[in-house]
Amino acid sequence: MTETKPRLMRRIHGMMFKLPLMITCEDFEDFILAYLEDELNARQKFVFEMHLKLCRECREYLAAYRISLELAKQSGKADPDALPAEVPEDLVAAVMAARDC
Repeated sequence: MTETKPRLMRRIHGMMFKLPLMITCEDFEDFILAYLEDELNARQKFVFEMHLKLCRECREYLAAYRISLELAKQSGKADPDALPAEVPEDLVAAVMAARDC
């Protein structure tokens, strides 16, 4: 019996993180800020970027994280109506809520 494609992809995805020099998505999240601030050593950066190449979800997460940082930097300077149209409203609400804490 052959495996369904989603089940096979989950197995392959799970196997990738058992290879040498691989990190989990949770580990990836722990190093995002250090990566963006260029604070990782060469080996850490290589492992981080390898995970990026293999994990679509983390690429999307990193893109949203970059947008969030940029919005946070501009929150006091820019008019809210000047935000790019592609920025999701829920992301803007989350950044504003975090800023108020």
